[in-house]
Amino acid sequence: MEPIEIKRVGNDKLFIKWLDGFSSTVTLKDLRDNCPCASCQGEQVGFQKFEPVKLEVHNPAKYELKSIEPVGNYAIQIIWGDGHDTGIYSFEHLRFVMEKFAIK
Repeated sequence: MEPIEIKRVGNDKLFIKWLDGFSSTVTLKDLRDNCPCASCQGEQVGFQKFEPVKLEVHNPAKYELKSIEPVGNYAIQIIWGDGHDTGIYSFEHLRFVMEKFAIK
């Protein structure tokens, strides 16, 4: 499972076509809100669970896509307008988000 085409649609959407023929479009908001990094989702270390603090700070650049970089043959890294760049979107996670939040 890997994407064969990734392109921006307008200023607020991303389209991905996959090797198996599946394709969909999601909003950048849904993609960013499902960032898989520990700062956004938390993490389990031993018996300790880290829960990130959710700050309600309005930053329009949060959902601005600056660039997408490949990570090996298994993921992409998205650099957001507010400087956030620690989310490594594995193709599995990316496909999950694309299916769950697809714009109909």
